[in-house]
Amino acid sequence: MTTFRVMRQDDNGNRFVVARGLAKDEAERLAAEFEARGHKQLYWVEVERAAGDA
Repeated sequence: MTTFRVMRQDDNGNRFVVARGLAKDEAERLAAEFEARGHKQLYWVEVERAAGDA
């Protein structure tokens, strides 16, 4: 099963994992929720690699 994570980049360019192991729609909803707060941070969704993927 493919899972997704929500990432955040702050105004200094530092990147952090916000949440992981989510379904795509759940990850997109969460990223949109954080974006709507109007902070300087950037949020986006990435596919997670399954254990053992190259």
